[in-house]
Amino acid sequence: MTKVTDKSEQVGKAQVIFTPSGMRGDFAKDTSLLTVAQQTGADLDSVCGGNGICGRCKILVSEGEFSKFGFTSSRENLNEPTSIERAFFSKKELEKGYRLACNVFVKDNVVIDIPPESQVQQQLVRKAAGKLDVEAAPAIKLITIEVTEADMHDQSGDFERIQEMVEFETGIEDIEISLPILAQIQVALRKGKWQVTVAIAHKESIVAVWPGEQTALYGVAVDIGSTSIAAHLSDLSSGENIATTGQMNPQIRYGEDLMSRVSYIMMNPGGEVDLTDSVREAVNNLVQQLVTDSGVDKSTILDMVLVGNPIMHHLFLGLNPVELGTAPFALTRQGSVHCTAAEVGIDLNPGTQVYMLPCIAGHVGADAAAVVLSQAPYKNPDITLVVDVGTNAEIILGNADKLVAASSPTGPAFEGAQIEHGQRAAPGAIERLRIDPVTYAPKFKVIGCDLWSDEEGFAESTAATGVTGICGSGIIEAIAELMLSGLVLNEGVYNAELLDGNEHLFQNGKTLAYRVTPADEKGQGGIIITQNDIRAIQLAKATLYASIELLMDKLGIKEIARIELAGAFGAHIDPKYALALGLIPDCDVDQVRAVGNAAGTGARIALLNVAARREIEDQVLKMTKIETAIEPKFQDYFIAAMGIPHKQHDFVHLRKALPQLPVLSAQAQDAAPTRRRRRSSRGGRPNISR
Repeated sequence: MTKVTDKSEQVGKAQVIFTPSGMRGDFAKDTSLLTVAQQTGADLDSVCGGNGICGRCKILVSEGEFSKFGFTSSRENLNEPTSIERAFFSKKELEKGYRLACNVFVKDNVVIDIPPESQVQQQLVRKAAGKLDVEAAPAIKLITIEVTEADMHDQSGDFERIQEMVEFETGIEDIEISLPILAQIQVALRKGKWQVTVAIAHKESIVAVWPGEQTALYGVAVDIGSTSIAAHLSDLSSGENIATTGQMNPQIRYGEDLMSRVSYIMMNPGGEVDLTDSVREAVNNLVQQLVTDSGVDKSTILDMVLVGNPIMHHLFLGLNPVELGTAPFALTRQGSVHCTAAEVGIDLNPGTQVYMLPCIAGHVGADAAAVVLSQAPYKNPDITLVVDVGTNAEIILGNADKLVAASSPTGPAFEGAQIEHGQRAAPGAIERLRIDPVTYAPKFKVIGCDLWSDEEGFAESTAATGVTGICGSGIIEAIAELMLSGLVLNEGVYNAELLDGNEHLFQNGKTLAYRVTPADEKGQGGIIITQNDIRAIQLAKATLYASIELLMDKLGIKEIARIELAGAFGAHIDPKYALALGLIPDCDVDQVRAVGNAAGTGARIALLNVAARREIEDQVLKMTKIETAIEPKFQDYFIAAMGIPHKQHDFVHLRKALPQLPVLSAQAQDAAPTRRRRRSSRGGRPNISR
């Protein structure tokens, strides 16, 4: 990856940042954008050699002031569209900022979004839907009725006769109907020979009508994460999950983390409209993909449940989230939201209902509420910690007596951003890593290949993708392994005493780095883990750990009975490594488990069972939100948690699984003659299951 240099060194150069990968670099002005992509390692397709024939290198120019990057990105920072591009794109597409990278030349700093269709190896959105043990009792009901045929002796309208039959069949009096559905009833009645099926929502209104008998009824649950969006199509009658799909959240082009997006809105008046439009377009695309994959009639999708953190919640609903950017982090609305698909720009049946779960508090949103609904710690007597790990981690702690919640702004480091060779999860990314305790040599697994790098056939199996970088789960394991091997000390710095004669540890400027894949004959290239990489992970994990400790203080507890790691990222972390890094407090390793996309599961439960909506609304009102940033002890807890796994806590439960884990207590460290002494035996190594 080309390094971003100091601004004083950028004379005659332009900084180019690619989203969603985060790849970036400084290049001479007038460099082809396709060349920039190739040299930074950005995942951009092109099969015609840059001749403008294939159209596979389509990109989107991001517009606006990006305070995080320190510059304003604009189409004016590129050359004018060429005749090839004018022939390839419509005028509307060009106005939106679409270009062909092979025809673009960089004039000044710019942010470039690579859409999914232009990526060779698209990021994996790993949010699969498991089977739910929940009664199918949805908010939408279908009833088929026979309506008296209109005649000259009955002056009542068609809808009034439908009202009469609905009351006769269900007992619901004076049922309502919206104007778009009202416009459909006369055609439906006559086409169905006066038999129609109506869909009734919340025992209040008719939201769809079909001629004759209709039995198909579907709903969609959507988890809008800050990095990715997952959607699940369910049969509302049986509860069966029919199809699942996902994609990157296109809002990444405006900032990788939530505060960057709020900052973008603050710096670009009207920018909230762009972010709202982009997320709604993504949800529409996912709904269409679900319909295509399943063959379901789109008109039979009548319910949608959405969850997301407060900023995603606000932006999807078209609410400006700027108040969430500063204290006291006021929500526009905490409670659940009911509206129609048409009101939020979703292309479904005009009467399709949309339900957004309640937010718990500022920065603890509807996604956290969905996690609570999914895991139900309020039904368990044991103290349970539920952590949804992401760019903004949500933390729930407690039991049937009391639940407390907090958010932790961990940032995007856990997803590969801010890491020298970090990347998001995609084929070719290192997701598992081990270090030999004697030679310090690494071996690893990459996404898309079941073989370890030292096994026969690995090179052939990864020839198509190569080894492209290291993703979040990979960097977690790598740093934990560096600590367990003695290459990294408790305070998070490389052990300089192991530098001599070590081909894997090397001088990298003023600090040290660890080499994962070989460099070329000039010593250039290869995947490395720098001191800055370790520091980025330390900052993220210390923020999370300190927040959890504050919640433990609020409950007056010293131990946690079980820990559940939620989210797509949490599902791919080995519990031993999560503990060894100090991502979470000490706990019996057997009681630490991944629970998958709990937010998406909670959304599906609320979709299938209307009583579950009332249940979580009640629980949210009982929960206590802790604002960790203003807690007096936060800084002390944060500094102690910078240690790997911790500067003070000895992790006695983890030591049962890893008996040779270095002694971590402050007293033991103070008593030691030196914290940097070399091991007496290189063979001493914790026994992590391989």
